[in-house]
Amino acid sequence: MKVLWVCNIMLPAIARQLGVSYSNREGWLSGLLDRTLQEQGHNRIELGIAFPAGADADIFHRTMQLGENASCRCYSFPENIDAPEIYDEGLENRFHEILTDFEPDIVHVFGTEYPHALACVRAYGRPERTLIGIQGLCSVIGEKYMADLPPKVQKQATLRDRIREDSIRQQQKKFIKRGENEKAALLLTGHVAGRTDFDREQTAKINPSAKYHFLNETLRGIFYHDRWKRTACEPYSIFVSQGDYPIKGFHYLLQALPKVLERFPDVHVYVAGSNIIQDDTLKDRLKLSAYGKYIRKLIRDKRLGEHVTMLGRLTAEEMKEQYLNSHLYVLPSAIENSPNSLGEAMMLGVPCVAADVGGVHNMLTDGGDGMLYPAGDTEALADRIIEIFTKEAIVERFSDNARKHARINHDADQNYYRLVHIYREMLS
Repeated sequence: MKVLWVCNIMLPAIARQLGVSYSNREGWLSGLLDRTLQEQGHNRIELGIAFPAGADADIFHRTMQLGENASCRCYSFPENIDAPEIYDEGLENRFHEILTDFEPDIVHVFGTEYPHALACVRAYGRPERTLIGIQGLCSVIGEKYMADLPPKVQKQATLRDRIREDSIRQQQKKFIKRGENEKAALLLTGHVAGRTDFDREQTAKINPSAKYHFLNETLRGIFYHDRWKRTACEPYSIFVSQGDYPIKGFHYLLQALPKVLERFPDVHVYVAGSNIIQDDTLKDRLKLSAYGKYIRKLIRDKRLGEHVTMLGRLTAEEMKEQYLNSHLYVLPSAIENSPNSLGEAMMLGVPCVAADVGGVHNMLTDGGDGMLYPAGDTEALADRIIEIFTKEAIVERFSDNARKHARINHDADQNYYRLVHIYREMLS
């Protein structure tokens, strides 16, 4: 069978072949690609991959060797990923060309966050052979975007925000617009792949006639090796994988931190991702967003400056090292589906505290693999952190159970065979 993958990013394996820079986002796709290429020939899947790219990587029908004795056909399409709320009808023409050239039996679109998802399903026009994999859901993100920010903060706009037309309220409107395109794409598919109660319920609201297929995600290979040890980590250190926009809930953790510090004055929070509070130079200060300004104020008002380190963007290897060095991983988000950062932490056995939002409860069993708390409840978040730091016995149990659960959820072989089963079911 011929399957066309439509991805949100240029996969690192392709970027390395082209000699261009690449993103480490959506690392689970690399894990799935590696596993698929290992089986190329055995299951008779001829793979094509379409992805957004700039002029430096504009390709059409290039066969690339991405592994030992494994290849696939690659296609790029132009897309302004900095303005994903804007739909470009010209993308439909590009996908017509790609689809005509590759002639797929199945089109598998990974995610609904960008306009190309809608453009592709419109161009293909075969719902019964179209599978959309759910990552996040923009329509729900739009609803939850403000994440309990004070009304004054919601209205603020810095110079950077005004120049970029990217205030907090404008960001929310963009997600709402992306949600409209998402709904349009889901209405044009006959098949949906997801892995949580949350994404099943939300997609059924949009298109109840689409068939739902359960499909877990495979993580990047590096996270399947090594294990967290309490004796090897930095005591009372907390790792947060992202904190650069409101729904990731960094502000909730900062509000909870003073209560934790009363019991554990050596607590330190490490945050990966964009450093939204950097102000070393005039240029940094001019680039400060309203949310970044609010985070800076929280840190200053609660005297947390010596307890917070922004790490910047990390490679997979650096992420893994930070997980293993941390006493605790915290997911304080206002909304999530099935965050891969939580899966990575659990796979390594890092103790986890997570907000009970979206599909998180399908990944982490409260009291078994780690701890859940009501989203937005900063008192409860602080109490869970204190409990982890206080009770050594439960930490070891959580670590063992989390690894076992994650190895089931993210079993590369089982996830691959499940995917092939879905493809075959669609064809039959």
